Amino acid sequence: MSDTKLNPKNDTPGAADAGRRVLIKGQQTKAVIIDAALGLASQIGLEGLSIGAVAEVTGMSKSGVFAHFGSREELQISVIREYHDRFENEVFYAAMQKNRGLPRLRALFDNWMVQTSAEIDSGCIYISGAVEFDDRSGPVRDALARSVSSWQTALRRAVELAQTEGQLMREADAYQIAFEIHGLILALHYEARFLRNPGATEHARRGFAHILDRYASKA
Repeated sequence: MSDTKLNPKNDTPGAADAGRRVLIKGQQTKAVIIDAALGLASQIGLEGLSIGAVAEVTGMSKSGVFAHFGSREELQISVIREYHDRFENEVFYAAMQKNRGLPRLRALFDNWMVQTSAEIDSGCIYISGAVEFDDRSGPVRDALARSVSSWQTALRRAVELAQTEGQLMREADAYQIAFEIHGLILALHYEARFLRNPGATEHARRGFAHILDRYASKA
């Protein structure tokens, strides 16, 4: 018989299972809170997000929400991270299934268009957050800027791969091409969400086609 003794308070199988259940429940509750906070931020912006507002939406107490997020700032950053993870899955990783070069770049833009169209009635955290925090400093702005920068880097990398494949001019500035593509999305969001222009999506698609034609390899 083993000489090992279990601590009756902490090391019994029952206590371990109970601890895991508490941990899983806590993670599930936090996920519910973040999901609700993201939906709220899409409507009223990151600046309007507060422990009290999220508690009201989820039907929880303020202390219950605070137990998962020690501050409003931490809640805002968690929302940015969640939005970024969803954006990556729906826009970036889905496009990675396509061949490198123009097929992947087109998929990135198409997925981005779908994402933007779906957010017409709610709002884009990247765009609304930039308006709210462009003249501020601090962890929330830093988290938001990192998320946007990482996406811009991925877009520029897709452009560079299309140049490497000989589909876009190698001598062209990849940053400039990515900048122009990003500009189309910003214009689409403004035209469709603010001005309610029904032709905004088609204009964006034509603009993207013009960019590819202008920078197409002559070889």
